[in-house]
Parts: sequence; structure tokens; C-alpha cells
Amino acid sequence: MSDFNINVSTQFSKFPAGRYRTDGKNSGQRFREEFLAPAIKNNEFNKVIINFDGVLMGGSSFLEESFGGLVREEKIDANTIINKIVIVAKSATLKEQILSYIKNA
Repeated sequence: MSDFNINVSTQFSKFPAGRYRTDGKNSGQRFREEFLAPAIKNNEFNKVIINFDGVLMGGSSFLEESFGGLVREEKIDANTIINKIVIVAKSATLKEQILSYIKNA
């Protein structure tokens, strides 16, 4: 098994923002549906490494929909997500936020 890397700033957007697709092309819903969920559901990947370096965050709604939505909308168990993802970010707060959205979903 190999790891799968998602570089948010180069593969998705430097300015991710919004919850739903109706909020714009850089929404949490689109990121979850097109990037996160397929990678996490793929059993060929040991870890999904999500790199936020170079990203200017546009609010908590993007993160909550992206990561909390994995539990609510994609029906993936929170522990499965937590064990499979690796968050790369300069901000420890960002990592904590993401974990809390997963746990609270």
C-alpha cells in the first residue's frame, strides 16, 4: 500500500472558502466530494496526506464541510478518517480544528 498526497494549494486552491458548491468553485463540498472522499475510500492508500502549506484559509465553513462532511455525508467512521489522514500544516490550530470537526460530526 502507498500513501496518497493532496497538496491543497496546487491541486485545489490557494483560497479555499465556502461550505457548498453554490458558494463557489473552491467550496468544502467540492473538496470533499472530488478529493478527500475518493482518496479515503480507496483501500489501496495507507495514508492520505493533506498538505495545507501555501493555503490562505477562507473560514471554518470550508473545513467543517470538507472534514465533518466525511462523517455526515459520506458515512465514513470518524476513527477511520482520523487513522487514515495526515494533516501537514504550519498551524497546530488548523490540525486541531480539523480533528474537532471530524469528532463532532
